Amino acid sequence: MTVLRVATYNIHKGVQGFGPVRRLEIHNLGHAVEQLDADLVCLQEVRKLHRREERYFTRWPELPQAEFLCPEGYEAVYQTNATTRHGEHGNALLSRWPVVSHGHEDMSDHRFEQRGLLHVQVQVGRREVHVVVLHLGLIAASRERQVAQLARYVEREVPRRAPLLVAGDLNDWGGKLRPLMHTAGLRDWVDPRVRTYPSRLPLTQLDYVYARGLKPLGIEVPRGRVWGRMSDHLPLIASFVL
Repeated sequence: MTVLRVATYNIHKGVQGFGPVRRLEIHNLGHAVEQLDADLVCLQEVRKLHRREERYFTRWPELPQAEFLCPEGYEAVYQTNATTRHGEHGNALLSRWPVVSHGHEDMSDHRFEQRGLLHVQVQVGRREVHVVVLHLGLIAASRERQVAQLARYVEREVPRRAPLLVAGDLNDWGGKLRPLMHTAGLRDWVDPRVRTYPSRLPLTQLDYVYARGLKPLGIEVPRGRVWGRMSDHLPLIASFVL
């Protein structure tokens, strides 16, 4: 029996706060990712570069954030979703298992939000597992259309019998997208006590890990003051049997 431990974490681009009081948290996040001890770490709001922040913070890493956060022995895959005046950011997967291939699809629903999905195939023992990392939009109708697009993408790109994980910041207050995910054949572990946002005083779950072809074992959310400082989200960790 193979147990997969899968984490999803919106890292808020490695910076907390605004204006002159903002602080760099990317170094603390590096330690945090290691502490998650997950086989697959799905990250959102990951910076590839940001020229203004690089000048502002003296300890800004020389490596892109996905590579900087990647624990020893893991492999990092990154894909840009949004390009801004000073840089770009997107989704990333850090994998303890070998990466076979990866792809990307634009999921932008309107001109005010740049969104995308990262699709990575990893080799877990003798099985290939497909992982999709998502960061859905802020508008409810956009999220529904993006889930419909996800379902079409999975139908087109993922073999029906292949194990599939879909994880990320779905911006889904109250699990309203769950019926649509079920229609697409995806299930998650439901626990009303699980809350990931806002990190300092969690009120709701915005971050999810769904699966097809894997048996859910449970979910957990790390607690403690230090987790509330590093990002506006808490990480969520889900375990599955392959």
